Amino acid sequence: MAHSIIEFDQVSLGWRDRVALRDITGSFARGSLTAVIGPNGAGKSTLVKAIMGTLSPLRGQIRLADGARSEMACLPQVGELDRDFPINVYDLVAIGAWRRVGPWRRFSAAEHERVLQALETVGLADFGTRTVGTLSGGQLQRALFARLLLHDARILLLDEPFAAVDRATTDDLMALLQTWNEEGRTVITVLHDLEMVRASFPQSLLLAGQVVAWGDTQSVLMPENLHLARHLCAGDYL
Repeated sequence: MAHSIIEFDQVSLGWRDRVALRDITGSFARGSLTAVIGPNGAGKSTLVKAIMGTLSPLRGQIRLADGARSEMACLPQVGELDRDFPINVYDLVAIGAWRRVGPWRRFSAAEHERVLQALETVGLADFGTRTVGTLSGGQLQRALFARLLLHDARILLLDEPFAAVDRATTDDLMALLQTWNEEGRTVITVLHDLEMVRASFPQSLLLAGQVVAWGDTQSVLMPENLHLARHLCAGDYL
């Protein structure tokens, strides 16, 4: 795994008798910026869960480079978050320091400064005392990106980070993603906006219950591949 950080070897994923993804073989290169795309029901979020280790393969093997598991951080879909939970923005972001601080150590002045700097970076410097439930969709995504900043992880997995947010927020957060990648971090992002993928992601993985194409974005997003993905998810070729 000299140049790859995550490898899939004939991996099938699902639950009990339902297979969501089958026979996935390929790898994510260390320091790559990859979009995971495909129609609804293609298995994109399932792939993210498998990389994070919250879903075990039905068949095959997922291999991670040494130390990769401890270097991962994930931004889930906003719909998976309980916005009624009584937590303020500062504390939500501070959770990102968990690996460094742990359950018993005192939250140091240095970590406090990290939180404040992260909030400023995402444009939420004055939002620390606001409860999460009062935030707009875009503000919540900014807060979650700030939490990723606190993680300081080398592998970042983001599941639809720009869903239902305004263009200004999308542009700001996309710039942050690109900065992370320029720092040598591996970024894997589930997306639906193909124009954004073409403009900003050098690598893409097109799924439709299986791998349709994986590699250079311009080659992956060929019309025939997108056509095949739509029909596979509709069941026309199964």
